[in-house]
Amino acid sequence: MDQFEAADKAVLSGTTGAMSAYVPPLQGTQGQPPPIAAHGGLSYMSFDQNGDAGTHVALQDALAEIADGEGARVVDMIDKAPPGPVKTKWGLAFRDFDECVAYIRASNSLKAPAGGVTLPLQYTIYERPTYSVVPSNALWQDPTRADVAAILRKNEADNRRRDLFFPQVLRDARRIGEYYPGLSPSSPECMDRLGLALAHLESKCTNFYDSAEVERVFYPEIETLLLEFFPDATDALVYNHDVFDKDYTGDRTEDQDAKNPGVNGRYVNLVHNDLNDNSGRVRCRELLTRNLRNFGRTQNYTDEEADAKMSRRFMSLNLAKPMETVEQFPFVLCAWPSFAQQPYITNYRIYDDRVGETTRFTYRPDHEWYWFPLQKPNEVSMLKCYDSLTDGSVSRWSFHTACIDPTAPADARCRKNVVVRSFVFF
Repeated sequence: MDQFEAADKAVLSGTTGAMSAYVPPLQGTQGQPPPIAAHGGLSYMSFDQNGDAGTHVALQDALAEIADGEGARVVDMIDKAPPGPVKTKWGLAFRDFDECVAYIRASNSLKAPAGGVTLPLQYTIYERPTYSVVPSNALWQDPTRADVAAILRKNEADNRRRDLFFPQVLRDARRIGEYYPGLSPSSPECMDRLGLALAHLESKCTNFYDSAEVERVFYPEIETLLLEFFPDATDALVYNHDVFDKDYTGDRTEDQDAKNPGVNGRYVNLVHNDLNDNSGRVRCRELLTRNLRNFGRTQNYTDEEADAKMSRRFMSLNLAKPMETVEQFPFVLCAWPSFAQQPYITNYRIYDDRVGETTRFTYRPDHEWYWFPLQKPNEVSMLKCYDSLTDGSVSRWSFHTACIDPTAPADARCRKNVVVRSFVFF
């Protein structure tokens, strides 16, 4: 009995707690190994207690995972490894970015093709489910739980210590047609095959730091772009966005109630994906029926209407548009075929009212990475975070990261861009 069968059996037997909450069906990709996940991949929505969406059980599991000690043993192994490269079962890795760069420059086998670059990318080496209690969780402000907060805070730091740099070759995504003859990067076929694509947009948004203007002007522009890019689509919903600017000197404060994401000064330099088999469906349904953390158009679907809409194909896409030409900290994407047979590792993000599920991945030398060198403000990079089709006929997702380009000039400007998240329905 595999992980998905075990989880399905648990649901049917009624042993997983109250079932009033929406519990997504377990829908792994045909032919893909089960994920590395808690409870056989079962959503924490299955453990809902009085509307807490399983957050209580998730927190208990997080503390049990920490107490198990395996994470600490991995950190200890890294710390005690001899100076120089760290030998992993997937290949040589490095604790230090510059050390990995030096290795790349000395290597004769890591040569990038025209338009490409070879650089360090950061992957986890921890093949266990991981947990992260988000900053907005009330636990951090509760003085009666200070001891628990201290344990979790140390675990957050240890999570980062289990990430290592691996050398990877990045191809120029504008040249996809050279690697896949006849395939245009600006086509829905590219998204179906690789999980990534390129679109173009001349936006009329004048101030991407003004969240109200972004919602009023940019969201509809992206929805129109999506419907034109995917001619078979019937509806597109942009539901939130982030602004990235390391050098921004204004107010960065996030205000969820005002639909203001603030300005993010940190680029996520870890190979990951934002959704998975469970959270793709949960996130879609909570938007349609509850407008939960929805910055976009108000949705008013009943449960039955949402089920009907989600019974057809739908996708979640992230779209990234620069405010100026990207010189440093590029946004890079990995093509689906190169990791379709690799299990993802679930990372659980514990809120007060939900448990999000993102994914991490361990390194493989044949991962097929792409970037858009010097991405222009009218170029919109697109990556798939979830696809409801599971028969293996299309990509399910791409994983991605930000990175430092060691070949860029020392005075290269850090990336300033806006990233929107969307669902597209067919």
